[in-house]
Amino acid sequence: MTGKERTMTNGGFEKGRNTLKSAVRPNNTASHVRDEPMFGGPGIRIPLAEDRRIFTPIDRSSYAWEKAYRRRTAAERVNSRLDCTFGLEKHTIRGEQKMRVRCGLALCVMLAMAVGRIKANQAEKMRSLVA
Repeated sequence: MTGKERTMTNGGFEKGRNTLKSAVRPNNTASHVRDEPMFGGPGIRIPLAEDRRIFTPIDRSSYAWEKAYRRRTAAERVNSRLDCTFGLEKHTIRGEQKMRVRCGLALCVMLAMAVGRIKANQAEKMRSLVA
């Protein structure tokens, strides 16, 4: 490219319009400075309905996105442990109530193991199933 490279920066989320605001800035401009005027006009609005997987209300480069994604990753780790380690992926259980009991017992075992590791001064191993 030439010396006029530009990048899109996040301008926020408009709840009333359900759109993302984006602004065009030169690459040499700090994108975290909010007081600077938007370059290239007023910017653009992208409706979330365009593609919900790509355009989200929370900017992907923000701290809030990282925090939400860490929560999701932690939940997926628990789901994986329930499926693989505790055998809930391949089960022969019939009925929602029985499955809820089995999931509850598995979660209780995971918590009990974590508490046991903490009481044994092994807090760094509290997520481990083996010694």
